Amino acid sequence: MAIKLYKPTTPGRRKASVIDQRVFTRKKPEKKLTFGFKRNVGRARGTITVRHKGGGAKRLYREIDFRQNKFDIPGKITSIEYDPNRTCFIGLIVWPDGDKRYVLLQEGLKVGDQVVYSKSAIELKIGNRLSLKHIPTGTFVSNAELLPGKGGQLARSAGTSLIVMGQEKDYMQLKMPSGEIRLVNKECLASIGRMSNIEHSLVRIGKAGRTRRMGIRPSVRGKVMNPREHPHGGGEGKQPIGLKYPKTPWGKHALGVKTRKRKSTNKYIVQRRIKKRRK
Repeated sequence: MAIKLYKPTTPGRRKASVIDQRVFTRKKPEKKLTFGFKRNVGRARGTITVRHKGGGAKRLYREIDFRQNKFDIPGKITSIEYDPNRTCFIGLIVWPDGDKRYVLLQEGLKVGDQVVYSKSAIELKIGNRLSLKHIPTGTFVSNAELLPGKGGQLARSAGTSLIVMGQEKDYMQLKMPSGEIRLVNKECLASIGRMSNIEHSLVRIGKAGRTRRMGIRPSVRGKVMNPREHPHGGGEGKQPIGLKYPKTPWGKHALGVKTRKRKSTNKYIVQRRIKKRRK
């Protein structure tokens, strides 16, 4: 897989790049596994709850099988497809009984490969899914469960993965992409390998119009607003924010504030995430 560059025929083209479409083996999705939906675009009961959202191209939702509970039956990957609702690639798996399901693909899987889901020990092959207790230390996994049978919740975006660190009684230690080490029930399932589309973070959008089609509206700096609109606003000409620390439009701390709300999950955290210092 590679990133595709275009000839710089316009200023937007000069800066833009895309994922090479030749990696996809099918353009139209499976009709029975898709349905239309209306995005909330940051609104709730007529009020804006999340700013800078709106518009964008229409999307069909692909029904993804996160539980992946057809155990001990090999399934065959018949196509690799693009999903506008997520960053990694998806694949259509066909089972011997004719059942078809969309799943998130791991890096290295291709059309014709077979994958197996099992709660017992099976071959540690990319795409295979098994219980954490059967996965050796140091293995990269993705699309892991937080609770047994609930379906994959951890490491589902492009290029992400978890590292199995070791076992602690009924739990396994998983190292998150953030550096946090967390305890997860050893009966939870996880897929071998890291998620596909590793080069997603290297794609350059290139122009504002492309983000508008993605449903992202423009954002304005607080310091160029009026003082009644933002705490950073006001002043004659170009001015600093005039405060000891940055604030949100509603007057709360904007940087360096803890955002985790659920304290009940703290007992499952072995090591906190690594905080990146601002330069």
